[in-house]
Amino acid sequence: MIDTHTHLGQLVFDNPGLTPAKLLRWMDRHGIEKAVVMAVEVPEELDFFVTTKELLKMTKSHRDRLLPLCAVDPRHRYPGRFDPHPIIAHHMDQGCVGYGENLCGLPVDDPMQQRVYEACDRLKLAIVMHLDAWINRDRPGLPGFEQMLATYKNVRFIGHSPHFWKEISADPPEDVSYPKGPVTPGGRLDALFDKYPNLYADLSAGSGYGAITRDPEFGLAFLKRRKDRLMFATDYLRVGQQTPIIDHLRNAGLSKDAFERITRRNAEKVFRL
Repeated sequence: MIDTHTHLGQLVFDNPGLTPAKLLRWMDRHGIEKAVVMAVEVPEELDFFVTTKELLKMTKSHRDRLLPLCAVDPRHRYPGRFDPHPIIAHHMDQGCVGYGENLCGLPVDDPMQQRVYEACDRLKLAIVMHLDAWINRDRPGLPGFEQMLATYKNVRFIGHSPHFWKEISADPPEDVSYPKGPVTPGGRLDALFDKYPNLYADLSAGSGYGAITRDPEFGLAFLKRRKDRLMFATDYLRVGQQTPIIDHLRNAGLSKDAFERITRRNAEKVFRL
């Protein structure tokens, strides 16, 4: 199994976070061979940064199992003067396998954000996208995100977090980040998956796990229907964190093909491992 969304280092004041050794021990206990690890270079969601340079250093001795992503804050310098391409290209040369986590507190289609997408498009990278009410914010139905999917076709966009996953249903409530109960068929996610081959999604955290378990029958059908676009992920970032997605996928009743695609093969394709 390849976990496509994990973290290292101290991210919040009241928890020391994970060292590489702690993350690897947890992976061994759960039968996870490799993990994609996020960089955090913006201040919006968390207390501290874990920069790409720090992440490259922490994972250097474990690149057979811990696969770092890179990130930049698109608000560097004066608007329009920052070119992230050489920085991202350098990070890739140093061993990163993609871009993430995109946690910037701007609209998802802001021009400063698009400089990052342009760079990743030139480099043909995957980007892990967190979408909520402030980070990568968008209107209901994700029209801004859809425009980015249509514009930057060489980017493999990986949807994640509450305002992405609540669009699994055709009637997502605007004021609820983690909806409960039955899913109404015809949600925007199915439409976006049908239209854009560069859209993927990770099943991490309460948002991904909740989306496929709130309506078990719909969730299982969704896993089977989108087996070529979904990736196993936990968002594991602290000791003792619950990660029910692991057992859920193992016990969901997926075919061997669907299970292998979701837990490994899609990650190998998306991150070119």
